[in-house]
Amino acid sequence: MKPMNKTNYSPFVLLGLSGSWETKVTLTLTFSLLYLGIILGNLFIVFLVIADSHLHSPMYFLLANLSFNDVWVSSTTVPKMIFDLLSEHKVISFQGCMIQICFIHIMGGVEMVLLMAMAFDRYAAICKPLHYLTIMNSKRCILFVVIGWVTGVIHAMSQFSFVMNLPFCGPNTIDSFYCDFPRVIQLACSDAAKFEYVVAANSGFMSMGTFFLLLLSYVFILVTVWKRSSGDLSKALVTLSAHITVVVLFFTPCMFLYVWPFPRSSVDKYLFIADFAITPALNPVIYTLRNKDIKISIQRLNKKGHYNRFC
Repeated sequence: MKPMNKTNYSPFVLLGLSGSWETKVTLTLTFSLLYLGIILGNLFIVFLVIADSHLHSPMYFLLANLSFNDVWVSSTTVPKMIFDLLSEHKVISFQGCMIQICFIHIMGGVEMVLLMAMAFDRYAAICKPLHYLTIMNSKRCILFVVIGWVTGVIHAMSQFSFVMNLPFCGPNTIDSFYCDFPRVIQLACSDAAKFEYVVAANSGFMSMGTFFLLLLSYVFILVTVWKRSSGDLSKALVTLSAHITVVVLFFTPCMFLYVWPFPRSSVDKYLFIADFAITPALNPVIYTLRNKDIKISIQRLNKKGHYNRFC
């Protein structure tokens, strides 16, 4: 079969999430509520950090950027997934598929760098408290965000350039609810084996390398605290537990898919629901549940609202 004309690629068919009509209705309602929670929860954190001067610190600056990024991460896939659950024809154009892949990997790269920046922030706060404001100055915080976006773009484009030049001659069915490099490369009518190494060397190495660097940084912080406080790790564990939870939730699906980039089953699409829907919805809860500053800021906002109402 001859490859399709590169200027006239056929659309891709997404198989999406299977199940009975009742299951699909339930999933539609569930993911709609999750997406609403993602938008409201994460944008509320961004608003809170901007509005409350008491939260104008490096940690909350990075947290606001992470929340803003989570909104975009989920928005690349979840609305389309919700729409397709009740749709008979789950189709995405070639251009739409490429744009989705591009945004997924740009935002994924930004998220990884932000998580590393937040780990570095906790290291500076716990291990170098007297020099914290010097280490985590405003210029360095902005630099972390810029590095995140530059890393995300380079990370996405380095793989995107390969996919754009692949010839596709069918089939055009993707066993997932979103487009991504491993699934799309499988549809190419050229030898895709070499592209497996490109994905593994790029996304796989980046995911696994960042994950282990983050774990090592947390271990280093805990060991440092343990030595200084004669074995009392309770405060450090409370501080780091939210970060560790988010890191595990985010990186587990990434490593599963990209370290072995040619999936033979549909398990990966269910795992990636965690990255696109569950983790962005849980992040506002995880980062605020034990955070006294956020709780006080919410109380302060409520009091200000009551005061303005009666004045």
